[in-house]
Amino acid sequence: METQGSQNFSFPISSALSDGNGGYMPCPELLTETELIRLLRVPEISKAENYGHVIENLKRMHNLPCIHICKKPLYPINAVRKWIEEKLTKEQKR
Repeated sequence: METQGSQNFSFPISSALSDGNGGYMPCPELLTETELIRLLRVPEISKAENYGHVIENLKRMHNLPCIHICKKPLYPINAVRKWIEEKLTKEQKR
């Protein structure tokens, strides 16, 4: 289990993000939709043709955290990690 600040996470905290070309890049504090799709590994787990629709569904139906700057959605990495942890905790209680 990794820690960040005073929070304990039961999943690995990634400080690098796939660049989509087999390499890696530093994980930014605010993710674009494309970066979020890679972080959540949507192409590997979804059969959707439009991965943006998957993200829209997660925002609408599952409260995926998002902010808008210049009308563009951005996803704060710490809020996304917290959201993942909350989803994990909720699923473990089932």
